[in-house]
Amino acid sequence: MVVVFDNHLHLRRDGRFLDAVKDFKKAGGTHFVLCQYPMVDLVIREKSYKSCYLKTSRMAEEIRAEIDIGVFVTIGPYPVDYLKLKENLGRAKAIEIMKRGIDEAAELCEEKKCIGIGEIGRPHFPVGEGIMDDSNEILQYGMEKAVDVDVPVILHTESTTSEQCKELVKMGKKVGLSSDKIVKHFASALIKQDENFGLIPSVLASKKNIVEALEKGSRFLMETDYLDDPRRPGAVLGPKTIPKLTRNLLDGVMTEAQAYEIHVKNPYKTYGIVLEE
Repeated sequence: MVVVFDNHLHLRRDGRFLDAVKDFKKAGGTHFVLCQYPMVDLVIREKSYKSCYLKTSRMAEEIRAEIDIGVFVTIGPYPVDYLKLKENLGRAKAIEIMKRGIDEAAELCEEKKCIGIGEIGRPHFPVGEGIMDDSNEILQYGMEKAVDVDVPVILHTESTTSEQCKELVKMGKKVGLSSDKIVKHFASALIKQDENFGLIPSVLASKKNIVEALEKGSRFLMETDYLDDPRRPGAVLGPKTIPKLTRNLLDGVMTEAQAYEIHVKNPYKTYGIVLEE
């Protein structure tokens, strides 16, 4: 079996859900990470993330029951939720709920129901200094909890730069989180040590990005960040993307050794998951 791993996609029951997974498998995909979809209105109603996480876990269970494919789950309070939580419940309550959401995620990771805390981080668009400070406080708390339960964090932040990678690795170091347990979601091709300072880039799998990354090495993961949003079909990239791109690149651009490192060794080093018999 040739392993093909998508490190970050979302699914929705009101989206294509199982059909999207079937597309991924039919194209040659074998394993993927189901990442928590934002459900901020539910969080505001319940003042807790627990229901969101359980909904995502149940989706994974249903996928496993219906389709012969490997699915792993990551959960965490989506960073942009903070804005709506703060608007509706006030700053202190918003921070409290998001930190408790990280606690709830850590508990499920400790129970081995999930493999990482994320996506967490900070808004990907300009916000006021106070919001950025609060977001960094919540992010650092997430890093601390990841250390406690020995899992990686999956980070959602502004567009990736080397300076930002350095900052994130420094934040992790303060709480004892190893740089190779910091996964930068929606990363560009910052593959070298002097570009990413040791964090693991999860590179958005456009052909341009992956070819550029391969020119520098193979210490990265590939992701589609598929949203399964009926209003935006195929966004960000469709579920067939990584299997098809990997197959195409193996025809002269990507070596089998590089494919093995990206799709098998790097997920094992990052999450401790074994993706082959």
